[in-house]
Amino acid sequence: MLRRLYDWTMSLAARKSAEVWLAIIAFVESSIFLVPADVLFLPMALARPQKAWRYALIATVASVLGGIAGWYLGHYAYEALAKPILAFYGKLEAFEQLKNSVGYETLVLLLVTSGLAHLPPIKVVTILSGAANINLGVFIVSAIIARGARFYLIAWLLRRYGEGIRHFIEKRLGLLAGIVAAVLIVIFVGYRLFI
Repeated sequence: MLRRLYDWTMSLAARKSAEVWLAIIAFVESSIFLVPADVLFLPMALARPQKAWRYALIATVASVLGGIAGWYLGHYAYEALAKPILAFYGKLEAFEQLKNSVGYETLVLLLVTSGLAHLPPIKVVTILSGAANINLGVFIVSAIIARGARFYLIAWLLRRYGEGIRHFIEKRLGLLAGIVAAVLIVIFVGYRLFI
């Protein structure tokens, strides 16, 4: 099923309505969808490199708006809607443990790392942020920085290196973003220990 979903998402890049689909997928990825917007963003930006910045903007704005929807889902509809969604993905138990064990600063850090590297998945963190009452303004600023950094970095790489960088992005961008996320976590832990 996941492979069919991936293939369907990839097929959207060739359509005239690709920008609309990019916005829709970036939006729903941030709250409920399984496939990341990168799957559509990459082929679109490779097919039309002159529009890579535009696609990054569309993906960032839609992703942040989807994150806000996830925040509202967690804040106002956790019991009725968020719990069943998390249960569907098999993430409810992990979510409950995370919700009970993280503080405000840790949630902001998770928001940044999930926006950059999908660690943990962005949909989990957006719902968690709402359920844990993270300030919506802080949430939005963090989401803009993290998601914008991810999409604009990919756009820059694709414009600079073209098709040659695609394999690297598809195979190693997650690892690279994970390393950046790990560095942020180490800085955060060091800050908490020494300040």
